Amino acid sequence: MAKPLILISNDDGITAPGIRTLVEVAMKVGDVVVVAPDGPQSGMGHAITIGNTLRLDKSIAFDDLGIEAYECSGTPADCVKLAKHHVLKDRNPDLVVSGINHGSNSSISVLYSGTMSAAIEAAIEGLPAIGFSLCDYGHEADFSHTAPYVEQIIRQALKHRIPENTALNVNFPKKSEEPIKGVKICRQAHARWQEEFDERLDPRNRRYFWMTGSFVNHDKGEDTDEWAIVNNYISVVPCQFDMTAYHAMSSLNEWDM
Repeated sequence: MAKPLILISNDDGITAPGIRTLVEVAMKVGDVVVVAPDGPQSGMGHAITIGNTLRLDKSIAFDDLGIEAYECSGTPADCVKLAKHHVLKDRNPDLVVSGINHGSNSSISVLYSGTMSAAIEAAIEGLPAIGFSLCDYGHEADFSHTAPYVEQIIRQALKHRIPENTALNVNFPKKSEEPIKGVKICRQAHARWQEEFDERLDPRNRRYFWMTGSFVNHDKGEDTDEWAIVNNYISVVPCQFDMTAYHAMSSLNEWDM
């Protein structure tokens, strides 16, 4: 029986530790092909390359694992497009997985996330997809505790199939002495980034700005991704690319237009 074909991408770049963890887990389940950015693409959202050329080169990043891999000069969404239409050509992957991101992609961060843009691009292309993230921004972040759960979620996604036009946003709590309590299906918390801009001067006395700020969560619900992560659960949020605010349509229809 043929193994499932799993396409892997990310936004931290092809040499990031998170993608290696993901590859090592996925190759236990199926045949793996990697198409990932040649450098960091964090915060790119669903950007695609239009006005510049795209380069796609064979990569040796996973030669030690015997994995076919390519590095792309573009965004995570570019990587998925090139993988589907050029690298894999007539081979449709059974699953697309992105990550494991170095940092949280819960709540509103899903809109800015390059990790999730790769997964959502796959869903747009009609492919089942999952984005994985670890809620740890530390330089030496430990991904090891995610591996058994990544394997479990991948196997379940292949067995039961992800609903059409949907990508799963999976966030893992930071590793701690407390064991993970389990997996929770959640909604996206109503929270946002509250930005500040630190104004500075460069050596030529020209102004520049450095964006800082903090994450603010006013959502007290116990069914959200933020609640799950804080309480040491893995959060799974089903995401869609249809951004229509259906609840607003009846109100807008009352406008005199």
